[in-house]
Amino acid sequence: MALIVQKYGGTVAGSPKRIRDIAERVIATQEMGYQVVVVMSAMEGETDRLLGLAKSMAGTPDGREQDVLLSAGEQVSVAMLALAIKGMGYKVRSWLGHQIRILTDNDFGRARIIQVGSEDLKRSLKRGDIAVVAGFQGIDRDGNITTLGRGGSDTTAVALASALKAEFCEIYTQVDGIYTADPKLCPRAKKLDRVSYEEMMEMISLGVGAMHINAVDLAMKGNVPLHLRSGFTPWEGTKVIKEEKDSDVVVSRVTSDRNQARITITRVPDKPGLAAKIFTPLVKANIIVDMIVQTNSEKGTYTDVSFTVPKDGYEKAESLIKEIIPKIDSGGVSCDPEIAKVSIIGRGMRTRTGIAAKMFQVLANEGINIEMISTSEITISVVVREKYASKVVRVLHDAFIEKQGNL
Repeated sequence: MALIVQKYGGTVAGSPKRIRDIAERVIATQEMGYQVVVVMSAMEGETDRLLGLAKSMAGTPDGREQDVLLSAGEQVSVAMLALAIKGMGYKVRSWLGHQIRILTDNDFGRARIIQVGSEDLKRSLKRGDIAVVAGFQGIDRDGNITTLGRGGSDTTAVALASALKAEFCEIYTQVDGIYTADPKLCPRAKKLDRVSYEEMMEMISLGVGAMHINAVDLAMKGNVPLHLRSGFTPWEGTKVIKEEKDSDVVVSRVTSDRNQARITITRVPDKPGLAAKIFTPLVKANIIVDMIVQTNSEKGTYTDVSFTVPKDGYEKAESLIKEIIPKIDSGGVSCDPEIAKVSIIGRGMRTRTGIAAKMFQVLANEGINIEMISTSEITISVVVREKYASKVVRVLHDAFIEKQGNL
């Protein structure tokens, strides 16, 4: 009998009524002939509430004890779903992370799964039980409860799907799939039937909050097909699968990220080791550095270094850079928070030439200046003025997706 893993949580499991709706969907899946494993994350807002309780007890809570507290959110949601399914007359059993033995390391608050015990779960499924499993939590080798960090229930679901050789791992959220652009910015955006694992990881890294990037990485390594679906409608969503070599899709998504600020350091002496001196303090402060551009002077004795950081961290980054400037004998520092990063993503870029040139020409035709550029194998990103971000998304969507056949 084929097996499906389904993951629910957050808004989709935001009330007792919604949990009963989940129970009906799960039962319908079993009656289609599948064995069903359901992974639940905490109800909407519950993890934040528990974090608030932890901080009310200690300004910096102990990691082990905080994980004990945070894991309670998933215990509540699995118990409620199991009670709902049993109340509808079906066989069900709830499982916590330690009962299945989801073995993790002991990095409390962001633990990584090492191994998934599946034998007890398989026996329960053979008896006809629906298995309802707590996501987000595991146990280390010393028996301590651990949690996997934000979005960790996605990772739990994929790990179980891999261990159980599931036909699909379905991730249910409040959206009905992945679109070619944000429909709020681009009314002509279309829902994608499928994307590759690599495209999905690029999208997540560029701000498409569909699921946790670690879960997609795990799915890619285990070749677990994912299906991103809405928890509120019955329609098909977007499948995330192994790349199709014969696909003619060149660009699959246009993204924009307004949570960006640019920092520029002028007249940095062009000497070995200075880049490390600039960026090491930012790493130690957990400030994420994204795009980096270095511009050499005519004589090659000085360079200007520009880079982007999250907008909510640029003031801290600026302060750290100001402390460094006297040590490296550079000119000064300036910050620009009124920028946005717009990207096109597509596996077809591997085999098609001229994509970057076309992108730059499209923006030139609109009179939009490109201030920074970065590329990877399947992504091209540009920095533009924030006020133009929505327009840039629309014109690039029109050029690369609406008129994809003209590439």
